[in-house]
Amino acid sequence: MNAHDHPSITEQAGSTTQPLDIALDDYQLADRYSRGEGRIFLTGTQALVRIALRQAELDRRDGRHTAGLISGYRGSPLGGVDQEIWRAKAAMEEHHIDFVPAINEDLAATMMLGCQQVETDPDKQVEGVFGMWYGKGPGVDRAGDALKHGNAYGSSPTGGVLVVAGDDHGCVSSSMPHQSDVAFMAWFMPVISPASLAEYERFGLWGYALSRFSGCWVGFKAVSETVESGASVDVPPLPDYVTPDFEMPEGGLHYRWPDLPGPQLETRIEHKLAAVQAFATANPIDQYLFRQEQTTFGLVTTGKGHLDLLEALRLLGLDETKLRDLGVEIYKVGMVWPLHRPGILEFIHGKREVLVIEEKRGIIESQLKEYMSEPDHPGEVIVTGKQDETGKPLIPYVGELSPRLLAGFVAERLARFLRLILATNWQPLMLARRALRSSAVYAACPISAPAVRTTAPPRCLRAAKPWRVLVATLWPRGWIAAPNR
Repeated sequence: MNAHDHPSITEQAGSTTQPLDIALDDYQLADRYSRGEGRIFLTGTQALVRIALRQAELDRRDGRHTAGLISGYRGSPLGGVDQEIWRAKAAMEEHHIDFVPAINEDLAATMMLGCQQVETDPDKQVEGVFGMWYGKGPGVDRAGDALKHGNAYGSSPTGGVLVVAGDDHGCVSSSMPHQSDVAFMAWFMPVISPASLAEYERFGLWGYALSRFSGCWVGFKAVSETVESGASVDVPPLPDYVTPDFEMPEGGLHYRWPDLPGPQLETRIEHKLAAVQAFATANPIDQYLFRQEQTTFGLVTTGKGHLDLLEALRLLGLDETKLRDLGVEIYKVGMVWPLHRPGILEFIHGKREVLVIEEKRGIIESQLKEYMSEPDHPGEVIVTGKQDETGKPLIPYVGELSPRLLAGFVAERLARFLRLILATNWQPLMLARRALRSSAVYAACPISAPAVRTTAPPRCLRAAKPWRVLVATLWPRGWIAAPNR
């Protein structure tokens, strides 16, 4: 057979002129740490290492002579941090970042407090040291005393501390599920929650800047689904932060020596949290997905739950255009605690209902309801999330969220509020949600999406006699999923 009898590749592609001229990127794996622009591939653990490297580059650009210190205790989902840092030894040394793997989380946190004292040493060799502590959720609990004291006594204005908590919400590789937000709140430590690997660098650098300005240590949530993944991401440019218009109290907010125990520590924390709000106002980390006038229904999300919501909306056939037509807005929270008060109150202003979607306990929802009880709250707004407007359970705080799980709740709230008729295959799912909330097994056996559809409902569902017929009807059609155990 003559080769000319067959169309060429360019002809098959619809072109009979010149071959496509595609320039391939001369990409090396080491570029994940060295590239300052373009696109890179990295894992969650590597993204944490890159945060420290980029902070050193940011200081160098701004003319600061700083060094870095990383210390912690490995454990899933942060079980490979030490190995990855050792692999990046050359880059770490080039950026003057030391790594000291600790015997336990407590000693690592103590080292973080020590590195914030450099600027008070007359024999210092650098202006300051930025620190990164890491540990899994139970390690956060174990190191609580050291972390609490470190946050209270403060960070350096040329240093800063990022506290990376490896949270295993689904108890995938831990002795029990854990959520570090509440522990951070107890220590008056701000908490930031990136939704994806693409946000790690931006959130990490923002956290260091916040720590330097406010004197607080900053919690950084690294949940299993994100930090144990890999992705190709665009490299953001090094940021420029705006100095807030904030009057510092006498003596400042940062570490000082001597600083004897006393009530001044509590007073200083109050000023620190005011500084946190000022920094978040000048350098917003929360964001609108889109903005428009006269919206009546709001969706508030954060972290992994944000991506779950976007996929749930896709399943329901609701894109930005349709959401705009319905008068729905979405607000993505970057700093979970303390919730940025001016930003969230602006968002809920004029709305009739706001549905808060967050995995595990309702940290954002409770703060929003607290803000609503204050004299300047913006109108009468129904705030739902873990509970509906009657106080009944809505989005579960146990287990993990999934797009399919959220789709049913979102569809029900929109149908109830806007009188929508959504895709017919979601109507049985909404009925199932109502049955679940009226059943005694709801708290013990939440419904969530499985990786693989099973042929029979789990035992806890079979035992729920009041709605066994409903489950038997919906289960084979795939509208009810097995719970994650």
